[in-house]
Amino acid sequence: MKKIILLSVAFLAFSFANAQDKKDMSFGVKGGLNICSVTNADQYGSNSSSLIGFHLGLFGEFMVSDKFAIQPELLYSAQGVKVDSDGDKIDVKLDYINIPVMAKYYIAKDFSLEFGPQIGFLLSAKAKSGGVSENLKDSTKSTDFGLNFGAGYDIGDFTLGIRYNLGLSQLQKDLISGESASHNSVFQIALGYKF
Repeated sequence: MKKIILLSVAFLAFSFANAQDKKDMSFGVKGGLNICSVTNADQYGSNSSSLIGFHLGLFGEFMVSDKFAIQPELLYSAQGVKVDSDGDKIDVKLDYINIPVMAKYYIAKDFSLEFGPQIGFLLSAKAKSGGVSENLKDSTKSTDFGLNFGAGYDIGDFTLGIRYNLGLSQLQKDLISGESASHNSVFQIALGYKF
């Protein structure tokens, strides 16, 4: 996994260094708010609610035509869910390195719709309640696949975006009898800057 991350960072850095004078390529940084949940969170407890997290990383935008672009990204993303288990408030925190590849269609000069797949690599999985933390990484799958849907608006060199990530992969390594598969569900609001 470390090799994949390092290769992705090296690729974006190399492309950035060699594409500064090309109008059909741009690179930048982005970050923002995650409003996260996990479907069928009964494996962690009952009465689940959204957990607030964040994402931060790099992106590249490659214009294929006047209206169409491909945007690969490399993001750290703090995700998870809040649950209530027998009166105990538990934060289930799932940290990922996500690599979305978005197809963007500009329906107006500065406004785009986007859609694309995402692969995520689990960095850590913990359940925290009060001062107690339990490691869940051994029972959580190390790879997560999802689909992203969103929209973006450019204001000069700045970009504003909203996106929903629909998790397709089961989070649990093994299902207990009668247990339903859980999936990530993340709504993102992002601010970016193009160099």
